[in-house]
Amino acid sequence: MEDNGFVKKFEYSKSSNRKQVYTTILISFISAIIGGSCALGIYFGFNRASGDKVVDTSTSNSKVNYDISDLNLSQVSLSNYSDTAIYAAQKALPSMVSITVEYDVNYMGMKKSAAGAGSGVVISDDGYILTNNHVISSSDSSSFYQVSDAKSVKVKIYGDETEYTAEIIGTDSQTDLAVLKIDKTGLTAAEFGNSSSVQIGEFVLAIGNPYNLDYSVTAGIISALDRKMTVENTTYKVIQADCAINSGNSGGALVNSKGQVIGITTLKLSGTGIEGVSFAIPINDTISIYQTLIEKGKVSRPFVGISGLDIDEATAIRNGLTKGIYVDSVVSGSAAEEAGIEPGDIIVAFDGKNISTMDELNEIKNTKNIGDKIEIRFYRKNKEKTVTITLGEN
Repeated sequence: MEDNGFVKKFEYSKSSNRKQVYTTILISFISAIIGGSCALGIYFGFNRASGDKVVDTSTSNSKVNYDISDLNLSQVSLSNYSDTAIYAAQKALPSMVSITVEYDVNYMGMKKSAAGAGSGVVISDDGYILTNNHVISSSDSSSFYQVSDAKSVKVKIYGDETEYTAEIIGTDSQTDLAVLKIDKTGLTAAEFGNSSSVQIGEFVLAIGNPYNLDYSVTAGIISALDRKMTVENTTYKVIQADCAINSGNSGGALVNSKGQVIGITTLKLSGTGIEGVSFAIPINDTISIYQTLIEKGKVSRPFVGISGLDIDEATAIRNGLTKGIYVDSVVSGSAAEEAGIEPGDIIVAFDGKNISTMDELNEIKNTKNIGDKIEIRFYRKNKEKTVTITLGEN
């Protein structure tokens, strides 16, 4: 049976003119290798609208000679490096799990079954497991196929070939996190590091289940901190690393030299000329989320009820529009609909603050509470209007 990856396209825009200004982005939610009787799956890449530039840093016409005595070098022990990786891997591996998910795929009117693979991290000795939302809850679809949420979730623990049925305790699409529970005690919960103290250049391991190769370990370094990746109007703050990451690693662990989990592997960039660019959710950011999911099954947040496209000044001038957020759609029954906001409106202020992007709107909204009243100023056919909405619950 051949496993393949799902294909999902994300569009990122710096303006509202979708035909002219969108950059198509395929973001690798390193999720499941989907197989079964249907050759479909989830695979995410990252395509640049412009061609890649290659910078030649060679010195073809000159030769540089170094005197080793001039260099301040100390010998690096490969044995010590190896021992560090072995220690970190052996400490973290008992807290890793592999996840197999069954889906239904409606392919051009024909219902097929499919299976996907992902990873997870044990967070308590009584069977709670942290993973990515997209591993078990797919919103993927196209004009040719639609993919259901998980029909069943099976988990295998490191060192135990038993396949345990997992219950989905809670999911949160906004942070791409989910919690599973298996009926087993005595598990080894992962030790968490402090992701706020992570430094660029720090040694890390990525542990997961790529292509159903259980508990694979790859090594690298922290490439960058506090990266912001925006997908479908949701912005993720992530750690960038250069470990090899592939389909099935989603939900796995990014581990420091002490064997502590500092991140949950979530995204990668993929495409011609792209290598070693992967991302993980900082573990500190997951704690309050998974605690809420265990307690309530979901994370309640204030909700406006629109999807919007950012219109920059150049696009606004070119199309005779106003700089701001073009309302692409309004959710039925939402606060926005009840206040009279319609597709085509252009929002320019939220809660008394001038805004021009969905990120700015969401940043303000996320400081508010469900039930708060917010004033929204917008333009409709070049006429300025103001409404007050009562934030709903997402």
